[in-house]
Amino acid sequence: MKRLILGLVAVLLLTASYAQDGKKALREANKAFGAYNLDPTGNKAKLTEAIEQINLALEDPEIAKDPTAWDTKGKICNEIANQIVAVKQLGMGSLDELPKVGHPAQEASQAFMKAYELADKKWQTKDALKGFQVAQGNLSNMGIYLYEDQDYEGALQNFAASLDLHEILKKEGEKSALDAEDDYNNQLYIAGLAALNGGKLDVAAKYFQKLYDMNYDKPAIYEALYKINADKDINAAYKYLEGGRSKYPDDVSLLFAEINHFLRINKLDELIGKLEQAIQKEPDNVSLYSTLGNVYDNLQQNEAKAGNAEKSQEYFDKALKYYNQAIEKDPTYSDAVYSIGALYYNRAAAMTLELNKLADDYSKEGLKKYEGLKEKIFTEFDKALPYFQKAEALNPNDLNTLIALKEIYARKDDLKMSNEFKERLDKVQAGEAIGSAYFKKD
Repeated sequence: MKRLILGLVAVLLLTASYAQDGKKALREANKAFGAYNLDPTGNKAKLTEAIEQINLALEDPEIAKDPTAWDTKGKICNEIANQIVAVKQLGMGSLDELPKVGHPAQEASQAFMKAYELADKKWQTKDALKGFQVAQGNLSNMGIYLYEDQDYEGALQNFAASLDLHEILKKEGEKSALDAEDDYNNQLYIAGLAALNGGKLDVAAKYFQKLYDMNYDKPAIYEALYKINADKDINAAYKYLEGGRSKYPDDVSLLFAEINHFLRINKLDELIGKLEQAIQKEPDNVSLYSTLGNVYDNLQQNEAKAGNAEKSQEYFDKALKYYNQAIEKDPTYSDAVYSIGALYYNRAAAMTLELNKLADDYSKEGLKKYEGLKEKIFTEFDKALPYFQKAEALNPNDLNTLIALKEIYARKDDLKMSNEFKERLDKVQAGEAIGSAYFKKD
C-alpha cells in the first residue's frame, strides 16, 4: 500500500510539473509575441519563438481547454500569414526570416475556430469572431498563392475555410470580408476552380451548381459543370454547355468545349458549322483547319462505304482543302501533312478491296479492269508517299507515319525501304526514340 501511495504522489508531481510547463510556455508565447509587435522589423526571431512556445503550451491538456490560448495561436499564425503576403506582394523582407509553418492562414482559422468553440464568455466569443474577420483576407491570399503553385488541394482548403468563417460571422450578425455579393461569388468560383483542377469533382460541383443557380455571370461555370457531369450523363451534361453557348455566344472557350463534345459523340455534321465559326474567331489557329479536314475526311469515308461516289469525292476535296490550309498556316504542322498522306492512302486501301473482287475474273475484260484499277491504286499510293516522307522528316517517332511508310514500300516491292521503316517502327514500339529522321526536311 505504501509503495502504491508513493507512486500516486509521483504521478501528481509529474502532472503538476506538466501544467507549470504549459503555463510557462503560454506566458513565454505572449511575451515573445508582444516583443515582436513592438518592433516587427527588428524582432522577426520573436515571431518564431512565439509560435514554438504556443505550440508547446497547447500540448498541455489544461491549456488546450483555454480559448484565450487558442486565440493567441490564431493571432500568431495570422501574423505569419500577414508577413508572407507582405513579402510576396510588396517585396518586404524575406521568407527565410519567417517561422516555417506549412499553412499559417489555415492554422490561424483553425485556432480561432477552436477558441470560438471553447468560449464560455461573451468577450471570448467576440475575440474569436474578430479573429475570423482578420483571417479571411489571408486565407484568400494564401489560397491564390497555392493555386498559382498548382497546389490545388491546399488552395481549396484555404478558400473553403474563408467561406466557412463567412457563414459563422453571418450567423453571429458580424461583418465578413465576403459581405459584398461579388466577393462572395468570386470566392465560390475560385474554390470551385481549385476543386476542379484538384480532381475533387463532387466538391467542385457543389460550388459551381450554387453559382449556376444564382445565375453568376461567368462562362467558365457552364464549361465546368459540363466537364463534371460528362462522364455520368453526356446528354444531361450538354444542357449546361448548350445553355452557356446560348448565353455567351462569343465565348471561345465554350465554343471549343462544344466542338470537343461533338467530336466525342462523333456528330460530324454538327461539327462543321462549329469549326467554321471557330476559324472565324481564331483564323490563325492551325489545329482548327486540320480538325475540320478530319471531319470531312471521316464524312468522305462514310459516303464511300455507302457507295455514294459523288458525295465522297466532294468531302474528299474539302478535306484536302482544309489540310492544305493548315499547312499554308504552318508548313511544319506534321498532323496535317500526315493527314493528307492518309487521305490518299485510305482511298487506295479502299480501292484494294475492289481489286480483290476482280482477282478471280480471268476474262479479257476482267483482267483489263484489274490492271486499270491496280494502276489507280498505285497512283494514290504515289500521291500519299511524299506526304508521309515529309511527316517522317518532321516527326521521326510517329508510329502511324512509320507504319504507313513500311506498308507503302512493301506494296511497291521495295523491301529494303520497307525493312528500314519496320526496324524504326520496332524501336519506337519498344520505347526507344529515333534520334534523326530518315528523310530530310524541305
